Amino acid sequence: MPLHQFHFNASISSSSSPFLAPPSAFNSFSSRHQNFSLPPRDLGICRCVATPQEAKTPTAYKTNVSRNANMGKLQAGYLFPEVARRRNAHKEKYPDAQVISLGIGDTTEPIPDVITSSMSKKCQALSTLEGYSGYGAEQGEKSLRAAIRSTFYADLGIDDDDIFVSDGAKCDISRLQVVFGSNVTMAVQDPSYPAYVDSSVIMGQTGQFQTDVEKYANIEYMNCTPENGFFPDLSKSPRTDIIFFCSPNNPTGAAATREQLTRLVQFAKDNGSIIVYDSAYALYMSDDNPRSIFEIPGAREVAIETSSFSKYAGFTGVRLGWTVVPKELLFSDGFPVARDFNRVVCTCFNGASTVAQAGGLACLSPEGLKAMHEVIGFYKGNTEIIMDTFNSLGFKVYGGRNAPYVWVHFPGRSSWDVFAEILEKTHVVTTPGSGFGPGGEGFVRVSAFGHRGNVLEACKRFRQLYK
Repeated sequence: MPLHQFHFNASISSSSSPFLAPPSAFNSFSSRHQNFSLPPRDLGICRCVATPQEAKTPTAYKTNVSRNANMGKLQAGYLFPEVARRRNAHKEKYPDAQVISLGIGDTTEPIPDVITSSMSKKCQALSTLEGYSGYGAEQGEKSLRAAIRSTFYADLGIDDDDIFVSDGAKCDISRLQVVFGSNVTMAVQDPSYPAYVDSSVIMGQTGQFQTDVEKYANIEYMNCTPENGFFPDLSKSPRTDIIFFCSPNNPTGAAATREQLTRLVQFAKDNGSIIVYDSAYALYMSDDNPRSIFEIPGAREVAIETSSFSKYAGFTGVRLGWTVVPKELLFSDGFPVARDFNRVVCTCFNGASTVAQAGGLACLSPEGLKAMHEVIGFYKGNTEIIMDTFNSLGFKVYGGRNAPYVWVHFPGRSSWDVFAEILEKTHVVTTPGSGFGPGGEGFVRVSAFGHRGNVLEACKRFRQLYK
């Protein structure tokens, strides 16, 4: 708005507004002009009028582009950056403290040499004419797609070209949301990984956040509690177009049984819904539960599966995952979902790094699989230590056996208050359960991703705090 169009209320103090000069400025203006006079001329009356100084602080330039209203629906920051922000603030407050992070699920142990050596070899090859390669197939290298199929989906009716290699499951979740669009209805486990809900909000699938119930309108929150074995009562769940389901679950660590997943698939078929099945922790499974939704008969007609090398091989920074979209999965008009997903992938993505894919191929070699299972076994050992600690202190503890997360109950308490108490008194970072949805209130998630010495030290501090 041009400055001449501003109208200031007389009650606004110049000392309280950045648009008005301070009183001293006007005083100096007056003093500079109080002895000013014009030489006498026969021109009648001459009147001098003082003009106030313009504001020193310029008005920020604004475009004419409206903000995406859906972004305004999001509550505060994304959970894990918020946890990191509070951790960093704590470090500033206690610069000499040994802060241990068992909050954000980031791997800590080195990537096995059998994997990094293949990545290094690929890097070196890029410096030669024979080994250089530029853009690859957006869907991933054929050899890696074939290896993923034979390792994880042998005899499950999945073809190599049903598999799309990516830079991680989280990224594919958002790409799938682009495929689904803004006019679908959505269901999530409660509690669940926050990317499912936040991406739904950004896409415009939801209503406003309802502070009284801590939920977004137009999302079906499927309650998963200790009382129902962390599996929703599908008889009370209304139909939605899309169902996000994670097993083993982040954050609860619960793994769905074959019978439960059979019911979920049948529920989807009865309602004509699509399941987006997140199996990022499948290799942590100890119980005899399905590691893929496609182990369930009929799932190829109603399900998509997304997974990742992040928590298997320490690829949280390398970035490599995959999504399976079977040919049998069709929209209501009969159009294959895979064709639309392929179109989105080709539009939004140039394919996973060839170096990362070389690492992924090494992961799935006999030596690589052995090395990955050793890393997973290490983290599962951390999980046992954490579970034993909280059990010995009398807490109700869930998860752990089939996932690298321990879900600890603090009945009657705010999750963020417990998070703050633990951080302040033990210098250990956890994750508040309510950050995963209203069903997580009263719980704290403790991650098993950490060096063994740090896990042992954290558990020592937990015992001192809650003895």
